[in-house]
Parts: sequence; C-alpha cells; structure tokens
Amino acid sequence: MSIFKPKGSPFYHYDFQLERRRFYGSTKRRNRREAEAVERGERERAKELLKVATGGVETLTIDVAAGRYWTEVGMYHADSAGTWRNLERLISYFGKDKRLANIRDDDVAQLVAWRRGHRVRARRGGPLVSPATVNRSVTQPLQKLFTRARRSWGMRFDREPDWRAHRLSEPQEHVRELHGDEATRIDAAMRPDYEAFFDYARASGSRLRECLLRWSEVNWAAGQIRKTGKGGRLVTVPITPTIRAILWPLRGHHDEWVFTYVAERTRDGRVKGRRYPITYNGVKTQWRRLRARAKVEGFRFHDFRHDLATRLLRETGNLKLVQRALNHADIKTTVRYAHVQTDEVKAALEAAQKSRNKSRNRKRKAG
Repeated sequence: MSIFKPKGSPFYHYDFQLERRRFYGSTKRRNRREAEAVERGERERAKELLKVATGGVETLTIDVAAGRYWTEVGMYHADSAGTWRNLERLISYFGKDKRLANIRDDDVAQLVAWRRGHRVRARRGGPLVSPATVNRSVTQPLQKLFTRARRSWGMRFDREPDWRAHRLSEPQEHVRELHGDEATRIDAAMRPDYEAFFDYARASGSRLRECLLRWSEVNWAAGQIRKTGKGGRLVTVPITPTIRAILWPLRGHHDEWVFTYVAERTRDGRVKGRRYPITYNGVKTQWRRLRARAKVEGFRFHDFRHDLATRLLRETGNLKLVQRALNHADIKTTVRYAHVQTDEVKAALEAAQKSRNKSRNRKRKAG
C-alpha cells in the first residue's frame, strides 16, 4: 500500500478542512503558513498510513478509513458531494482519532439517535429527518467503511456492529400519479425557462440528478442519452421523437449544459437576462414554488418517474419493459407498480368465476 496521499484525498483532520474548501470550489489563495500546514499534514498522513500498513486494524482510525474510502470509491460516486458530507458527519461525530475497531453496537445506537434528532431545514424549524435519511446518511456510510476495510484492506473485526439492528424501518415507497387536471395546472404555473427541463423529466422518467444533462452525454447519431446514474450505473435513455423535440431547440444556449434558466435579477455573480445552467438545488426550489402555484399537494418530483411507470404499465402490461425504461437494476423494484394492473386482475377473476358457474350449470343439467 502506498503511504503517499493521492490527489484529492481529504482526511487527516487539518487536511480534511483544507480539502473541503477545495472540493466546494473555494477561491481563497493559500499563503505561506497554510502551505507549511499542508506539508505537515502530508507528513502526518504518511505516518498514519504506514501505521495502518504495519499495525492492522488496531491503528485504523475513522479519519484514515474515510480518507482511503474517499480516494478509492467515494469521489467517483454520482453524488460524490453527498458522500463527502456523510463522511464528514461521521468524523465530526466520533472524532478523527476514533478507531474503527472500537466502534460497538452502543456507539452506533447513539449515532442513530443523534441523527434522528436533526431537522430538515433546521433554521426554519422543519420536520425531523426521515428514517430513510438516517439510514442513508450515517448507518450505511459507516457500514460501508467497515465493509471496505474487511474486503479490500484485509482488516478483521472481532466485534463488528450488528447493522440490521440499527437500520430503521422505512415505510413502503409512496407511488403517486397525477390525477384529474393536476398536469394541466402544473403546465399553467410553469416558468417558461424551466419548461423544457420538466418536460424531459416527464418524458424520460429519469431521476432528478439524471435530468441534469451535459451535451457530451447526448448522442444524436446513436439516438441515446448515456449518463452515470444512481449507484454509479450507466443509465441509457432513448431519444424518442418527443425527447428530440424537447432537446433540439436548446442547442446553443450553453456550451456544456443542456438545460438552462434565465436570471430574473442581477445578483450573486449572475446578470439579469442571461442564461445559466439549471442546478439540483435550483430545481428543488422551483419545484416547491411550482407546486404551490399549481396547488398540487403530495406530489414529489420523483413522482414524475412513478407517473410514467404506471402509464407505461397500463399501456403495455409488460413489467420487464417498464424495468428497462426506468433503468431498474432489479425487477423487484419495478413490481411496486403492479397495483395498476388491478383492472386486469379483476377481469381475470371475473372470467374465472363465470367459467366455474358455467361448469356448475352443465353438471346440474346433466344430473
């Protein structure tokens, strides 16, 4: 194992904070004192890695484990920023010198309880974070550090936490369709410069992050859009005539990004009237405002995906086709949409009952 810190590695604690500024695009210039601090951090980091290489699991701190995980796996995740925040959260909670081998079930239980007390939009007094958020932001990232240490770094833990005991139960995912005139109300309340983005989301069934397209991901000749999606998997969307009609007029708006918006005012480095790339957080804000204007309740952005899936299944009755259209890795995920086939099930049951009644009548006449 190399004892040198790969480019982009964040963790040995002072280094972690410095790299955090780099990662989020800080424009502050390092002075001589900062440069010297980085050099000291590099030396300390090398010492830590050497200890791990020679001392095994007893010397593996959460700080070092998180650093290795980031450089080997985390920085390549589709949501690498989210991975970074989760690792940073674990280090902040346990402290950089906490040894992975010393994390027991009681430590994980307290970590989960601590995270459950956090609120969405804490400054505004939002609701408590969901069980799914707790699982994905602390329990699963910590488990992944242990798994990576066992499978890739040759570590052995005498008392690894029982992860199943700490995983909070999550309610079955809500499947919601647009009803009545909800689609019409959404269209009427839509900002014109966001219309193409939402049209693409509805036509493709892509997840929000997968809708943030670069032109390099659009292959007109092959008739496909290829983008890294959830779990680092390659997601392929066919360029249907509908999708082509959405994307083709957007050429020339921006050199790199497909979907852009027009700045409504001059501020934060943006100039009124100019186009800028649509961002993840920008979509979330616009979607919240759009739902309020359209007076559509209980419908999330992700439900555009559900809406398309249910319509596809009603049209074709083919679960395998829906799985391919939504790029599901496992058809078990697609089965959640089987409820839309209740009419077909009802008709089949009725046909079976009629067949049984005919059989009974024949027997009675024969008797």
